[in-house]
Amino acid sequence: MKLNKIFAAMVMSGALLGCNSTENTEAVTQSPEASAITAVKNSAEVKAATELLMAEWTGPFQGVPAFDKVSLSGLKPALAQAMAMNLAEIETIANNPAPATFENTIVEMERAGKVLDRIFTYYGIWSANRSSAEFREIQSEMAPKLSAFFSKINQNDKLFQRISTVYNSEEVKSLTKQQQRLVWLVYNGFARNGATLTGESKARYAEINQRLAQLHTKFANNVLADEENYVLYLDKSQLGGLTDSIIAAAAKAATERGQEGQYAFTNTRSSMDPFLTYSTERKLRKQVWETYYNRGDNGDEFDNNEIIKEILTLRHERVGLLGYDNYASWRLEDRMAKKPENAIALMEKVWPAAIARVDEEVADMMKIAKHDGVKTFEPWDYRYYAEKVRMDKYSLDSSEVKKYLQVEKLQEAMFYVAGRLFNYSFSEITDGSVPVFHEDVRVWDVKDKTSGEHIGLFYLDPYARKGKRSGAWATTYRSHTTIDGKTNVLSSNNSNFIKGNEGEPVLISWDDAETFFHEFGHALHFLSSNVDYPTLNGGVRDYTEFQSQLLERWLTTDEVINNYLVHYKTGEPMPKALVAKIKQAATFNEGFKTTEYLASAIIDMKLHTTDPAGIDPDKFEREELGKLNMPSQIVMRHRTPHFGHVFSGEGYSAAYYGYMWAEVLTSDASEAFEEAPGGYYDPAVAAKLVEHLFSVRNAVDPAEAYRAFRGRDAVVDALMRDRGFPVTN
Repeated sequence: MKLNKIFAAMVMSGALLGCNSTENTEAVTQSPEASAITAVKNSAEVKAATELLMAEWTGPFQGVPAFDKVSLSGLKPALAQAMAMNLAEIETIANNPAPATFENTIVEMERAGKVLDRIFTYYGIWSANRSSAEFREIQSEMAPKLSAFFSKINQNDKLFQRISTVYNSEEVKSLTKQQQRLVWLVYNGFARNGATLTGESKARYAEINQRLAQLHTKFANNVLADEENYVLYLDKSQLGGLTDSIIAAAAKAATERGQEGQYAFTNTRSSMDPFLTYSTERKLRKQVWETYYNRGDNGDEFDNNEIIKEILTLRHERVGLLGYDNYASWRLEDRMAKKPENAIALMEKVWPAAIARVDEEVADMMKIAKHDGVKTFEPWDYRYYAEKVRMDKYSLDSSEVKKYLQVEKLQEAMFYVAGRLFNYSFSEITDGSVPVFHEDVRVWDVKDKTSGEHIGLFYLDPYARKGKRSGAWATTYRSHTTIDGKTNVLSSNNSNFIKGNEGEPVLISWDDAETFFHEFGHALHFLSSNVDYPTLNGGVRDYTEFQSQLLERWLTTDEVINNYLVHYKTGEPMPKALVAKIKQAATFNEGFKTTEYLASAIIDMKLHTTDPAGIDPDKFEREELGKLNMPSQIVMRHRTPHFGHVFSGEGYSAAYYGYMWAEVLTSDASEAFEEAPGGYYDPAVAAKLVEHLFSVRNAVDPAEAYRAFRGRDAVVDALMRDRGFPVTN
């Protein structure tokens, strides 16, 4: 096997580098008998690794992933075997001689693929949390094979005929609403993904999907390569303006990379953002800014422009086979927005107010910048001088705020909020009974505070490291279902906070604290599920960010501020005067934040509503932003060559607008709490929140679910008020 050869080559290299004697050199060149023994041993190891990846999870809490024992050596054969098993399950369902029913078709499909699901849990960890050159090689090889596997299921004619029979049957009328929703989701998923095609069109659809799988993987790995390959090392003389916590984290990052005595700034947002905010070295700010925003756009082997062109072309061709005018029309059909025009209308309503606010922000910053001799305000100046204005206008020092934002205390605050709203308790598991994939990962047992019922586990992987993708995200290793007995939930949050020295608290920015709460909102959405079927745990993209955005609001509640935002040295609560400044500055820099986000969302939509023939991504980005009068002092939050949301997969492609769509719901729902007698902890509103917006997951149409909570549809006015923008009719 290929992996065994790689392993053998590594062993040989180590032996040759360690010794020059004839005896040791001869030991490397094994006899045929010794080689045969080694081959058998390696084969046995791969077999054991394969079986472990496929095995049912054992241990406490209904079984947990064996993160501490699995190895990459078994990944390819495990995937191959699990895909074959899943296809066999599908064939059994498709060829069932009995008439198609909800139970023998839809429910049996929900039961299928459990072995593959377990493997995908490990696959996800190797992809996002523990990436390596070895894994990326496997990933590149397996991506088209996995795509072909899914196409075989989506294009199984007999299976789709049975699904269609159930979908159009009288039986559907007698099913529960949750079951009817499941039938619709399954049918729609197949119909929108090539099941209705025939002949050459069906074959081409599958072929396109395989190629896209390769391209998405390559795009993501190129961005990761640029993040890992560009590290800025500085000495003490180049650290002007940086806070002690930033310097300590940079020193640790350098030491970890074998550069003791230096200070390392990595090419990730968590490192770039604080550097641009505090560094007094303008030339270095420019260097850090350019390196970060040019990821995937350096004209080298990791450049993504040609990949983007091919992705857009293939997506356009694929939806054309289904009869759609463009990719965005296909993408939004089953979303809350329904069609691109509705998403664009929302963004166009907010855009003028956002860029007008940018003009005001730049004017304020230039009053300070001109004293530093700055004649032309550049993008690498924005964060730095925004911080100066924050100090000048509100006497609000972000470095002072950070002293009250300890990761450990914020995690306690999140658990407190979950206890008040969801009645959950969190008890950390420290006895080693739940394996983890890295020593930084911690795990909590989640229970109902009243009944003591076990709900699930919460895994937290908070810190940045090499091989871990940048940003923050949430995922599940197991979701709540009841079709074969009630399952608990294994939820996970992942961040990229920069660790300081051993024993020192990790202090983060206000924005990072909001993101911490945001991802925990996803975790609570997973944990609170009460749906019966796996598919109903999925989400509608322009709705699924709503719940997590909403949870950010609890960071500024008095209960959290007074009890958990305490000084990292004295333990004293955040002073009321500082709290008042934070709340007064709530809409500060909103022009920057809204514009950089909206620019990405609008370009995403334009890329997917335009005929991509002959498109030049860099030129398209420049010209379209010019038409929008994009302020020159700001760039897109995610420039096209590193826009992983859109080009490393299809989760957010033609859907990045969804964050703002969800924000409309968030702002509107927040006002429901603000109007309630008990404020953000009002028991009645909290109960409605859990019942209608969290526990139902995708078992209820999002628009219907929101109306059940609010009594009406959401309106955009609340969003405009939240951002301090004028409300226009």
